[in-house]
Amino acid sequence: MAKKDAQNISVTNQLNAFVPLDYPFNRGDKQIDAITLRKPKAGELRGLSIADIAQQDVNTLIKLLPRISDPRLTEDEVGNLDPADLMQLGIEAGSFFLPKAVQI
Repeated sequence: MAKKDAQNISVTNQLNAFVPLDYPFNRGDKQIDAITLRKPKAGELRGLSIADIAQQDVNTLIKLLPRISDPRLTEDEVGNLDPADLMQLGIEAGSFFLPKAVQI
């Protein structure tokens, strides 16, 4: 089951989230204008707190997003994202932890 947010057209299912960026950035000669996140496995959460992910802790997101993003982001790239894009990615990453009963 997928959910669509009319404002930014992100699409989330139980295993992946496609997030268009409001403020794309360049990596070499390629522009990154969208990121796909995948549901993390337990090992990818090592050293992180799920509570911090739920609270959108910036330091935690800077560690988590490179582990679950495609294209694979660096910590520096995450740290340089526009705050609106970081927030959207964090919301989508946090949605992976919701119980099935509350997922749309």
